[in-house]
Amino acid sequence: MEPERLLVTFNAGSSTVKIGLFAREGGTARRIGKGMIDFRDRPLRLELTEGPDHFDIALAAEPGEALDDVLAEAFGRLSWHFDLEAVAAVGHRVVHGGDLFDGPAVINDDTLGKMRALAALAPLHQPQALRLVEAIARMRPQLPQTASFDTAFHRSNADLVRRFALPRALHDAGVKRYGFHGLSCASIASELARRAPRLAAGRVIVAHMGSGVSLCGMEGGLSRDVSMGFSTLDGAPMATRCGALDPGVLLHLLQQKGMSADTLADLLYHRSGLLGVSGLSGDTRELLRSDRPEAREALELYALRIAGEAARIAATLGGLDGFVFTAGVGEHQPQVRAMIAARLEWLGLKLDAAANAANAPVISSPGSAVTAMVIPTDEEQVIADDIMGALGWRG
Repeated sequence: MEPERLLVTFNAGSSTVKIGLFAREGGTARRIGKGMIDFRDRPLRLELTEGPDHFDIALAAEPGEALDDVLAEAFGRLSWHFDLEAVAAVGHRVVHGGDLFDGPAVINDDTLGKMRALAALAPLHQPQALRLVEAIARMRPQLPQTASFDTAFHRSNADLVRRFALPRALHDAGVKRYGFHGLSCASIASELARRAPRLAAGRVIVAHMGSGVSLCGMEGGLSRDVSMGFSTLDGAPMATRCGALDPGVLLHLLQQKGMSADTLADLLYHRSGLLGVSGLSGDTRELLRSDRPEAREALELYALRIAGEAARIAATLGGLDGFVFTAGVGEHQPQVRAMIAARLEWLGLKLDAAANAANAPVISSPGSAVTAMVIPTDEEQVIADDIMGALGWRG
């Protein structure tokens, strides 16, 4: 590989970081490898895929407030497989860009300060991304870094859609609907335009269903409405997050039950959702295997609320032409997809049972008024493409 032709991407979750390695070829970025570190593991492990080969590498470093040691060791192990001296730039997924960023940005003192100021709005994800940015800056200070914001894709939502029924001064101060999983939505919008351009030009709901869940209503590939609003707690229930909740419940827990803000935050982010309802797990695979009624109830509630958000978003779009399932649950779990689709038959969505069971690209029946698809998302490719655009390398 020629010098300075490698791009590295970091996709930070609340407890994991996905690493993408891309070859810069002219004005494009081509994936050549991927890795993941799960910070819940002890010892830490770097799972690495290079072409058909997969490696499971133990790391001696301990995660702390700073990630310098972890990244230094991970880069050292990656250098056994890739020429990391050829790295030209690093890109990061950053969950919250507020109204400050409407697209990818080169990270400098100004943008870093703005990202830090938004950290309180995404406490599970933003601090982790910032730690990665800061560790790379210390380890390779000469490398340009870029940020790709999950909220940026949804800046095309109308002001009316973004507004809460709160005093106008609060809206003007930033208390509004932002939407998240924008990189995933951008990935699906691009892939849908390639696979089914006529459908992509219409009204499509994308259901990103992983440990986090959000739905995005798109028209002509542009975001028009979202299930997640001000925070990543909103919308449908998730693995451990509650989804939409009557604010009166929060007042009750704070005022009548004496719950502290920190305890409440832990309840809403870490002990609710599928885990809270089932009392068993936040993993849909484990719930599907269980014969406990609580597990079934958690899955039914999950499907009910996702379908409900889809119906609400369809009202914003004025109808529905397509429905795309993506991310871990959406791409790989036919039973969950079938439960959701069954609640949307009134909208004209009918699944082909055999195609759904096979995780086929198109899973709707021939007579379905709504085309249902399963499309893998690739957030790291979006980040790599954003590096090229932000640094002016697209040619």
